[in-house]
Amino acid sequence: MEILVKLLSTAARVKIMRLFLLNKSKTFTNKDIVKRSRVTPSSIRKEINLLASVDFIKKYTEGWSFNPAFKYVKEFENLLVSADTLDDKTIVDNFKKVGRIKLLIVSGVFIKNKDSRLDLLIVGDKLKKGKIEEGIRKLEAEIGAEVVYAIFETQEFVYRLNMFDKLVRDILDFPHKVILQNKELSTYALKKF
Repeated sequence: MEILVKLLSTAARVKIMRLFLLNKSKTFTNKDIVKRSRVTPSSIRKEINLLASVDFIKKYTEGWSFNPAFKYVKEFENLLVSADTLDDKTIVDNFKKVGRIKLLIVSGVFIKNKDSRLDLLIVGDKLKKGKIEEGIRKLEAEIGAEVVYAIFETQEFVYRLNMFDKLVRDILDFPHKVILQNKELSTYALKKF
């Protein structure tokens, strides 16, 4: 019980743990961890020291890496990785100020499908790519994994849809979830696939 209290007492720690669980073979410096998990630099040392003290991570010359000998790995994977981490509203809210979004589809990491080519598809008009990238980084910090995404202006997406573009087909033909859809891109238009 003591290990649970130690490990799950802060949101920053949970983000860092997800990062290591989803990237078990990678090594991260403190700077990498701050950037990927969006945890403040001032709290990183405390969090890293605690995770190392319970053998969750190990120190190597290049940085920190997940400790494969950690005895509760399966339990923490079930708790922090397999469980749904973000609801649809949180994802949509993350992109409210990026332009006029007409279609938002999640796949891959968001629906626990490792075989997906993309994790997120954003279609809209007057999209601000910088703001979208900022939103993506926030999502990555929450889920602990990189998000593979594509952005299309509506006209380009409709053209690709009508041309049976391979990327668009790969998204719509395989498991995905539509979490926002404008009338202009109604289900009838997407059912061509």
